[in-house]
Amino acid sequence: MLENKTIWNELAGRVLDGGRITEEEALNVLSAGDDQLLDILAAAYRVRYEYFGNRVHLNFLINAKSGMCGEDCAYCSQSKVSKADIHQYDLLGEEKILDGARLATERKARTYCIVTSGRRLSAADFETITRVVPKIKAAHSLAVCISPGFLSEEEAARLKSCGVDRINHNLNTSRRFYPTICSTHDYQRRLDTLEAVRAAGLEICSGGIVGMGEEDRDVADLALSLGRFEVEALPVNFYIPIAGTKLGERPLLNPRYCLKTLALFRLANPRTELRIAAGRELHLGPLQPLGLYAANSIFVGDYLTTKGQPPGADYEMIEALGFEPVTDAVEP
Repeated sequence: MLENKTIWNELAGRVLDGGRITEEEALNVLSAGDDQLLDILAAAYRVRYEYFGNRVHLNFLINAKSGMCGEDCAYCSQSKVSKADIHQYDLLGEEKILDGARLATERKARTYCIVTSGRRLSAADFETITRVVPKIKAAHSLAVCISPGFLSEEEAARLKSCGVDRINHNLNTSRRFYPTICSTHDYQRRLDTLEAVRAAGLEICSGGIVGMGEEDRDVADLALSLGRFEVEALPVNFYIPIAGTKLGERPLLNPRYCLKTLALFRLANPRTELRIAAGRELHLGPLQPLGLYAANSIFVGDYLTTKGQPPGADYEMIEALGFEPVTDAVEP
């Protein structure tokens, strides 16, 4: 036990000294016995504390355009192959998007995430976004993150010029596993969008989904790939089975495995805002609070087409840990 504790502590020290976790080490984190879990979390917490202290960044998400997507992503309730019973609607009007910003502020969020379904924004939707973002920034102290699908560098630059701070575009899984979950576009297309976002000078929010039937090597590859991109924000979603989706039912993940996964993403992305995203309530269950020893960010409220726990439960969890929400004003 002491030897194992030393190994994980030394790994954290190397990461803090600027070293990179290797693929073998990443796989070792995921396959470690449960008797090593607390030592792994302690190593991840050491890195988390160095860059973020005990602060928790709160995010609020609005599903601004739902369903009617032409892609065939197997996990998604909004894809063209999904038969899930969800609300479908075109891009919300400016007032409803502004209402979401007001609610984000009320819930103590520092980042407002505006998510749209589909391959990319239409010209009309693009114009709506570029009109409403300056109004959000003028009225609220919020960072704005847009999830618009695929982008060119020119389009990303337009979003930056209207006040968008960050673009969300998830890699979702490894290059190897990607064809299993999507056939209407390839992995390189997603990488190209991240490159365009970075070239335009925007921050990148990119993460993935764990629990879709991938192997440990796919989870490790995703964590290491995002580390090489040095993304500013990284949401880790745990797959939520939704009736009617192509992927369908999957067994629930072991919550201890979920904690090792979060620790891996922290060690591979030490300076990144690491977010426990969709599925934390379902897969982590009563072990949710432990996840914040690796991650430093959560959504407060609901996800795209699934419910999250009440915001009050999130505030209580943060307080019980002795942590505190980020309250710093967002730079204009």
